[in-house]
Amino acid sequence: MKIVISNASPDPIYEQVTRQIKGQIISGDLKEGDPLPSIRKLAQDLQISVITTKRAYEELQKEGFIDSVEGKGSFVAMQNKELLREKKMKLVEEKMSGAVEEALLLGITLPELREMLTLLFKEKD
Repeated sequence: MKIVISNASPDPIYEQVTRQIKGQIISGDLKEGDPLPSIRKLAQDLQISVITTKRAYEELQKEGFIDSVEGKGSFVAMQNKELLREKKMKLVEEKMSGAVEEALLLGITLPELREMLTLLFKEKD
């Protein structure tokens, strides 16, 4: 599991950790039942507070991405395929929302933005 903490990011560290683990679960890099490092081990590896790591794991558990078993550790939770698709869609919507906001600030029209998206999609397809 690879997590990169950016001190330059305006996001709190626990949110950076949460977002990156969530992204790895959604992308399939982390699969159902995969064990996560212990809170202490992850904190040590990232050189952050145990409290910060604990908060990230609590957020992930609250959102249904991981299950924590007392004395055994934390594991990637079983994901409902439809719910997982919804989470992926929401993630894309959030990124697109940021792009729309930026486009509006820069005076880019909807047809121009649509054309950009179409070109980018075709490049990756």
